[in-house]
Amino acid sequence: MSAHNINISVDAEAKLKQYQELLIKWQDKINLISPNTVNDAWERHFVDSIQIEPLLPESVKVIFDLGCGAGFPGLVLAMMRPELDVHLIESDQKKCSFLKAVSRETKINVLVHNVRIEKIETDVVPDVVTARALASLINLFDYCENWITQNSKIELIFPKGAKAEEELAELEKTWKFNLRTCPSITSGESKILVFSDIYRV
Repeated sequence: MSAHNINISVDAEAKLKQYQELLIKWQDKINLISPNTVNDAWERHFVDSIQIEPLLPESVKVIFDLGCGAGFPGLVLAMMRPELDVHLIESDQKKCSFLKAVSRETKINVLVHNVRIEKIETDVVPDVVTARALASLINLFDYCENWITQNSKIELIFPKGAKAEEELAELEKTWKFNLRTCPSITSGESKILVFSDIYRV
């Protein structure tokens, strides 16, 4: 199968469909995604996350997904790349229960951290950090500063909407980085920002 020309293995596709079914089922009990995106969840959430997979660096082993909510994009990436060590960081306990249920039922191994991002305690240092619709770039970089310091090869992959340019201008006042900008395949006004060679000014 392909989602907009991104190849998905048969096994990953089966798990993603199972994940989608669980999402719809749980959505009745807890608000996992915006109610007006439920009917279009495959495109709005799944494909939007799938498109990040080809952007991962070849050397990636560990991914942290910050404030991952219903699991986008971290849980999707874990299904597409089961060999990766994926950490889902989410402060909402009900959402964490959902993430653990999906992980259990699809047999996808992820680590769910039910904690606020600034309070996470782990010796693991990520190769890639993702976050979707979570915070401004400046706040995201602050969250990641400790890992940036520990891993000079870290990459940060953040989908961003119409405010991207404004946030980048603010970010450039305190950070230096290489930036690759990729158009989003799900929204004309969105883009995916891939940061590397990052350091504080």
